[in-house]
Amino acid sequence: MKLRVLQMFLLICSASVLMVSCTKLDLTPTNDLIADNVYTSVGGYKQSLAKVYGAFALTGNASVGQPDIPTEIIKDEGNSDFLRLYWNLQELTTDEAVWSWQSDGGILGLHELNWSSTNSIINGLYYRSYFQITLCNDFINQSSDDNLNKRGITGADADQVRKFRAEARFIRAFQYSVLMDLYGNPPFVTETTEIGGKELPKQIARKDLFAYIESELKAIESDLAAPKANEYGRADQAADWALLSRIYLNAEVYTGTARYTDAITYCNKITGAGYALHNNYRELTLADNHLNKDEFILTINYDGTSTQNFGGTTYLMHGPAGVPAEVSGSSGNWGGLRITQQFVNLFADRTGATDSRAQFYMTGQNLEVTDLYTSTDGYSSTKYRNKTRSGGAAPHQDVAKDFSDIDFPLFRLGETYLTYAEAVLRGGTGGSLTTALDYVNRLRTRAYNGTAAGNITQGALTTDFILDERGRELWYEAFRRTDLIRYNKFTTAAYLWAWKGGVRNGAGVSSKFSLYPLPPTDLSANPNLRQNPGY
Repeated sequence: MKLRVLQMFLLICSASVLMVSCTKLDLTPTNDLIADNVYTSVGGYKQSLAKVYGAFALTGNASVGQPDIPTEIIKDEGNSDFLRLYWNLQELTTDEAVWSWQSDGGILGLHELNWSSTNSIINGLYYRSYFQITLCNDFINQSSDDNLNKRGITGADADQVRKFRAEARFIRAFQYSVLMDLYGNPPFVTETTEIGGKELPKQIARKDLFAYIESELKAIESDLAAPKANEYGRADQAADWALLSRIYLNAEVYTGTARYTDAITYCNKITGAGYALHNNYRELTLADNHLNKDEFILTINYDGTSTQNFGGTTYLMHGPAGVPAEVSGSSGNWGGLRITQQFVNLFADRTGATDSRAQFYMTGQNLEVTDLYTSTDGYSSTKYRNKTRSGGAAPHQDVAKDFSDIDFPLFRLGETYLTYAEAVLRGGTGGSLTTALDYVNRLRTRAYNGTAAGNITQGALTTDFILDERGRELWYEAFRRTDLIRYNKFTTAAYLWAWKGGVRNGAGVSSKFSLYPLPPTDLSANPNLRQNPGY
């Protein structure tokens, strides 16, 4: 079943709030839902792992140890969804997206690249990432070999739980990669950090966090399921390789040292594991995209009946301005998300008749974003549609059509092909320009409806071409900010888009905006932390 892991989460979430142990008081809850009762079998551990995964797609303050979420976020619970927060910081700050409602908490200043340390979206993602890290740390503790032995879990059952533990370590590494990319030098906590102890978390340097993530991903590789051998929506070795290739592509930003050869190494592992491009690009983000196991490596799973909130792909389905309900498969649009003309112009034919990746809604929408907060300025997206590939209703459509069934691809083969090509062009070894060109043309052949009309020659394959192609292939999948930073085009005047820097035609801004600030509440509570430069 598509949502098996998250459905288990719904059964266990009310119990799991009691699973985090207290280090100062020895109190037993009045019910029997304590760790030693929950973690008595492989089934109990699997249900608890479902909560760890569920934190990707569900909202709310459901655990001991959950940091305070900013008030503006709580007012609209959908804003506390991990993906909506992450997506906003990766896309609304770039040429790919603007949002109409300046009264929404945290929106003002994002697209203009002029935010402060009190921005509720910036602070909200920080706390949401640490929420999932907290869940991971507790699960890793509870699944230690000592605890397995104490609870009489041995043999094949213990081996299965160790695989679960490796998955929790992967999710923790993923969230630390998010913090490394967006915040640079965050506080660092693992399963060995004492909750409530006298020592507050220490800050970790970005290059040291990179080394930790790298070592964790390599350490768990053999414990994870083989590629495609795990349940849909759960991490396996290919997800591990995909995250390694992603951080290696950006290693020079994070550490000052390029690691393009390593990026190629892990791309080669993925391409040798039996993945293939799904034959229809527009089916990648439909309501039955759980069928795309040929290309998808790891997804965040959403379900119209089991994961109801106004974040995630529900936000990407409803958010685009002007899109009729019959097009999006929803109850209607929120008049919010729009796209700058600079990004639209990456497509030679914006109608989508030539390159099927151009999925813009233009009726009643102006190409130019003349006013940043006018909902008709800027084309909209029809990329996320809550319909099946046959045009039918979503498999788990709620009656009101308010919620999305569309899974979000965290990793897919299309990204791997482009990472490989860029790493080769930047001088990495272990690959070839011939293969790089082949990978890019495979993507373009799919985009051009199975024809070679969009194929390019070796001479056209440059790093600048790859940046544009990543835009066309991966748009609205939460890559753009990171890509522009790697190309030194995010804060600088080397590339301008509408209202960058708060100017209609765009302007360069301070380099400090390449990192988000740490929340002032954490700085005041923890003297071990120092704010990022410029804030």
